[in-house]
Amino acid sequence: MSVETAAQAAYLVAALLFILALAGLSRHETARAGNAFGIAGMTVALVATVALAVTRDMSSTGLILLVVATLIGAAVGLYRASRVEMTGMPELIALLHSFVGLAAVLVGWNGYLHVEADLSGSEAALLDGQGMLGIHSAEVVIGVFIGAVTFTGSIVAFLKLSARIRSNPLMLPGKNLINVGVLVAFVLLTAWFVISPRLWLLGVVTGLALLLGWHLVASIGGGDMPVVVSMLNSYSGWAAAAAGFLLENDLLIVVGALVGSSGAYLSYIMCKAMNRSFLSVIAGGFGIEAGPADDRDYGEHREITAEGVADLLTTASSVIITPGYGMAVAQAQHGVAELTRVLRDRGVEVRFGIHPVAGRLPGHMNVLLAEARVPYDIVCEMDEINDDFPGTSVVLVIGANDTVNPAATEDPASPIAGMPVLKVWEADDVIVFKRSMASGYAGVQNPLFFRENCAMLFGDAKERVDDILRAVTTSARV
Repeated sequence: MSVETAAQAAYLVAALLFILALAGLSRHETARAGNAFGIAGMTVALVATVALAVTRDMSSTGLILLVVATLIGAAVGLYRASRVEMTGMPELIALLHSFVGLAAVLVGWNGYLHVEADLSGSEAALLDGQGMLGIHSAEVVIGVFIGAVTFTGSIVAFLKLSARIRSNPLMLPGKNLINVGVLVAFVLLTAWFVISPRLWLLGVVTGLALLLGWHLVASIGGGDMPVVVSMLNSYSGWAAAAAGFLLENDLLIVVGALVGSSGAYLSYIMCKAMNRSFLSVIAGGFGIEAGPADDRDYGEHREITAEGVADLLTTASSVIITPGYGMAVAQAQHGVAELTRVLRDRGVEVRFGIHPVAGRLPGHMNVLLAEARVPYDIVCEMDEINDDFPGTSVVLVIGANDTVNPAATEDPASPIAGMPVLKVWEADDVIVFKRSMASGYAGVQNPLFFRENCAMLFGDAKERVDDILRAVTTSARV
């Protein structure tokens, strides 16, 4: 068997492993196996690619550069993965998407420099003789466009998610016309480039795509950022597939298509869960206008102590915990898991209500709770548990804000109007864990905090949970 045949067979095996990885990651119980399949698939793909490069008469300098680049990439990946907090996963993922987009741009430019820039060369002559030169030119410009949009869009998403820039949507005059105008210009420039490929044309397309990616994501508010991250994941997949066509790499095409389609489907599911228009979100908030500033006076909030919360919990018959990004920041999941165990041992029914985008990333809270060994069977999705709040004694809102905001259902003028939320206010008592009365990630005040059946427990979530746990344990001994 030749190395070329073996490499293609390895690519097929790697593609199957990636499919198994996606299937495994779809369920908590099989997520670890899914990760293992993904690692195995990427290892097989890298080994096959290096072996194939060696057999294609790659120069010693090129081989050294390939190995060095692989080692540097692996070292950086291991360093970041070993040090990133769970709270930093959304922005890390967004940043990684930018690398895929940049790679697609570089591959596209490389394709142009090797073919269209030298139409008298052997590669251009071969493609022209096969009637494929125009197709190659289209692949170049489309790949560069998708990659550039992904690159700058992912950078903006990273900056928003990491709070380096404000999460409020950018509202330029005529922003929808700007987006549509850039897309129309791209179509026209693509046709022009296919007919007469020029360096300046490719440069203009690259510049327009970079600006469009920045504007699309900058125009989307914080409440919709989880959908944006998922959509950028899809864009990165299509960018990889475009690069695969240029590099004639079947595995890159398959993997790019898998990532692109799964990311788009996940984004669609999230939009349905958040009652958002899929097209409006991916089009940079097309048709969505910013809501008015909320300077309403909701009255005074009520505070409670950890001991007071412990008293409520020990006399409760049922408790629902709704975690959010604040729980992840405070690393309070282990204390919450221990509190859950103690309450269940005392005969209290305890369950978790998880919003589809809790923690700024789908599945973020589920991963944290699984890490703390919270039983899967008491972790419920929003649709499963929302009707149970009226019969619940106590709800603990730990670090959540926008996902439990009644303004989404009661205030048509709110920027998050129409977004499904956990209806925690329907319970007998609601305890909200927060550091302060500051608004949430979407920049919207939460009227829940001022309701009669709601009390605020201020401070670090981990410390307050530990205080409650000690008080509950002490009362059990007494």
